[in-house]
Amino acid sequence: MHYSLGHLLHLVNQRKDSLLDKHLAPHDVTVAQFKVLLLLARDNLDTPATLCRPLSLDSGAMTRMLDRLECKGLIERERSSADRRQVRLHLTEQGRAFSKHINRIAADAMNELTGPLEPAEFDELQRLLGKLLTPSAPDTPGELRT
Repeated sequence: MHYSLGHLLHLVNQRKDSLLDKHLAPHDVTVAQFKVLLLLARDNLDTPATLCRPLSLDSGAMTRMLDRLECKGLIERERSSADRRQVRLHLTEQGRAFSKHINRIAADAMNELTGPLEPAEFDELQRLLGKLLTPSAPDTPGELRT
C-alpha cells in the first residue's frame, strides 16, 4: 500500500503520541497535558495565551486543559497584581516533581519509536526532518512529488 508523505507523517505522529500515552499512563497524564507541562517546565511559558500558540489550542480548550491539570495538583494559577485579567501559571511541588521525569519519558518513547532504525538511518531521519523545518526560499509552484 502506498501512502502520501502527509499521511505517513500523520501516522508517525499518531504512533509517537500512542507511545507517549503508554509511558505517561503510570503518571495519570495525557499526551496533551504532557505537552503543556513540558512547555511550562522547559520553555518557561507561563500564561495561557503563550501556551495556546505552540499547541494550536484556542483559549477555551486551553482553559479546560488547565482546569484538569489544576485538579490533578500539577499546576496553579495566579492572578497578576498589575493586571487582574492576566493569569500566570506555575508548576506545583507535585508538578515540579513530575517535570523531573519529562526528559526521560520523552526519550523512552522516542527510543521505542525509532528503535527499528539503524544508527545511520536515525541520523539521516533527524537530518532530513531538521532540513524540512529550516526556512528556505519558496519553490516555484508545481506538482507534489510522490
